[in-house]
Amino acid sequence: MSQFRNHFFGSSDIDPTVQGLIVSSILLTASLASLVSGPLSNRISRTRTIALGAITFSAGSAIACSSGALAQLFVGRCIAGVGEGLFLSAITVYTVEIAPSSARGRLGTVVQLLITIGIASGYFVCYGTSRLHTSLSWRFPLGMQATISAVFAAGCPFLPHSPRWLHIVGRHAESRAAWDKLGVGAADIEKTEQAAQREQVEHGSFGVELKLMWRKGVRGRTALGVFLSAMQQASGIDGVLYYAPVLFSQAGLSGTTSSFIASGVSGLINVVFTILCQFFTDKWGRRPSMIRGGSVIAGSMLIIGALYASEASSVPAGRWAIIVLIYIFVIGYTCSWAIVVRIICSEIQPTRTRAAVSSLGQCANWVRHLSRPRQGLKPTVM
Repeated sequence: MSQFRNHFFGSSDIDPTVQGLIVSSILLTASLASLVSGPLSNRISRTRTIALGAITFSAGSAIACSSGALAQLFVGRCIAGVGEGLFLSAITVYTVEIAPSSARGRLGTVVQLLITIGIASGYFVCYGTSRLHTSLSWRFPLGMQATISAVFAAGCPFLPHSPRWLHIVGRHAESRAAWDKLGVGAADIEKTEQAAQREQVEHGSFGVELKLMWRKGVRGRTALGVFLSAMQQASGIDGVLYYAPVLFSQAGLSGTTSSFIASGVSGLINVVFTILCQFFTDKWGRRPSMIRGGSVIAGSMLIIGALYASEASSVPAGRWAIIVLIYIFVIGYTCSWAIVVRIICSEIQPTRTRAAVSSLGQCANWVRHLSRPRQGLKPTVM
């Protein structure tokens, strides 16, 4: 946004390294905070960890929103990153633990649907505010983040605790009450409690998650979860979500308006196909979804890269081919890796280590994002 550039940089161009740091600052602290999210959620509960992360994210967004100097913007985004690191992996674990095995895929799809709605809304909110001629153009989206996060934090205490977590910490009566509140059947409750009881006997004392997740019999599943989380990020999804306006501009769509609209269409496609997938996620299976989705996103990214490398993007047919392939990538990713990876990483772990491994996997996801080069493409700062 020109208003953002003028406020922080005046008439000077934004250095690509500085702009990359603005985008990455939230991810750096998020990756560090995610390492403690799992152990913390095991001690104070999933819902309280989510609430703590949400209110921290709200505070950071408010600081960034009120920025008068670039240093304050960095500080605000770093604080927001701490909050995101705390709540994101805890949400994934909580979602898996409150659902019976037959509904985990559908519930995971609903969570992903709300994420995609947020992303699509962000594009159009920023498109709308970019037409303002004051700093409100970039302050409003950040203020909106702060407000929504505060409401989210305020609502978390009204959520039931994870019944699996309650059972592991010995609060069995509350666990039964939570299952009843969630409407889960008696057969699923019995199966879950038997598994939790075996974990208690086997694992002994509480609070040794970091050691347990690398012990024999579990370390292979831990390594798989971390690997899949890193590969999810390496698929190129950030190249679409963060850099979509630039990619569309390079493909021939000129101007802020056209690039934001094109990015918003990507977000809407994301939403539509997430809605469609929620009916089939549990039927398709985890492994087939990973293989088919991986083939689609790898093929589309390979062809996009070839078109840019061969300078085919300089002709109209090549530019439109890139736009279509970006949409194909979004569809393939949305229907597979976006949903399945997080579910797999949580499902393959016992309850005792699920939160710690999920947070470690999320850390690997963000670290892989930070390792990408920041030169060349200039991300849209939102």
